[in-house]
Amino acid sequence: MSADSDSLGEEGDDLRTRLHAMEAKLKRMRDQRAGHNDSARAYADQRNTIQEQYKELRDRIKEKLAEQKEIRTQAKMHQARRDAIQEQLRSLFSRAKGARDKGKAKSVVVQLSEKRAEMDNLERRLETDSTVTIAKEKQIFKQLKSLRTEVQALEPMVSEEVRVKIDLDDLDGSIEKLRAEADMEHEAMVKFHTQADELWTEIEPLFSDRDFLKAEGDRLHNQFVASREAADEVHQAMQGLIEKVTEIRDELKQEHKERQAWIDDHNREVEESARNPTEDEELADSLISQLLAEGSLSLGAGGVADTERPPTRKKRAKRAAAARRGVPRRRSQD
Repeated sequence: MSADSDSLGEEGDDLRTRLHAMEAKLKRMRDQRAGHNDSARAYADQRNTIQEQYKELRDRIKEKLAEQKEIRTQAKMHQARRDAIQEQLRSLFSRAKGARDKGKAKSVVVQLSEKRAEMDNLERRLETDSTVTIAKEKQIFKQLKSLRTEVQALEPMVSEEVRVKIDLDDLDGSIEKLRAEADMEHEAMVKFHTQADELWTEIEPLFSDRDFLKAEGDRLHNQFVASREAADEVHQAMQGLIEKVTEIRDELKQEHKERQAWIDDHNREVEESARNPTEDEELADSLISQLLAEGSLSLGAGGVADTERPPTRKKRAKRAAAARRGVPRRRSQD
């Protein structure tokens, strides 16, 4: 039993040494994993802050671009109206000089303007000319109906902004009026383009800031991913170490059980060996049998008289106490 106990003790010491080393390593790995997770959280917080700034700046750029687009649209509208007026002016110049180019097709804007001008003249004639006969009036109504049909066909092809009203009876006045309108539309177009250009000077630097925030957000995200991957690697390594630590702890528990069982057996043996015949019937019967066999004990009144009865436990305890106090031992009177 002693050899087994020593073997178990040496093996237990080796397991405890390994266990302490593994637990220390496991603690370092936990700290390392916690450090990687802390770094990942820090990178994530910085990334989220940068991304919020990026989104705000992106929305601001979108608003600015939408505002600039609206200004450009206004400029294009004035430009289209200016071009329509200038085209009408060229047509009126040709009409005034009597040099209409018959081989050149008129634009839709010019055709619509001329048709409307003819309709206005005919309607005004019906209202003001008292010399118009019934036959002539019918003819005018017929012309108006035809012109109205043509105008309705042309109107969907020309936007409201570029439609120009002219007076064919006053070509010079119409020319001056259209020229003034063309200049006004041109100035409005230039004004809107200038506003759009000024707004672009505010927008352009924002693109650089946006690109910087985008790159910084990507960098911080990559750092976050790298830290999380490092933490995952440490965690995976810890799982294997935790399994080994669990195995060693189970072995130590088993060793403790075996050692405790050995101690319990040893204590039981000591307790049994310390019992006297009066406490153990089996031991008493065994001693009686042994004494009978040796002839040191006889049954009945004829026992050995000169055999000295062994002192009782109480007497032995008293003698031991007297010896410790230095009292001289008293001989028995028997």
